Amino acid sequence: MTEAEQLFHQIGSSLEESIKGQLFGKTCYKRGKKAFTCFFQESMVFKLSGEVHTEAMQIPGAKLFDPSGKNRPMKAWVQIHFDQSDQWPVFAEYAINELKTGT
Repeated sequence: MTEAEQLFHQIGSSLEESIKGQLFGKTCYKRGKKAFTCFFQESMVFKLSGEVHTEAMQIPGAKLFDPSGKNRPMKAWVQIHFDQSDQWPVFAEYAINELKTGT
């Protein structure tokens, strides 16, 4: 397991009410049945909206999550590489909190 994967699991498992699961064959964390983060290509991916989504996209190297690699990104999901992992805990909190509030 890479350092990035270890950090992903550390963050995901530390969030209240998060459970480990699968999303498109990738490891994810969910609240209930809804995923809010997953791991892909040494990146943590977050389901975000509004200003928080815009803020995440401003991080160097951030991009929309395209799990198929066929230029069909999932517009609500932002992929942030391990190089910017200091940002991961903040966006993980935002992502799970959006599920809690239903926004």
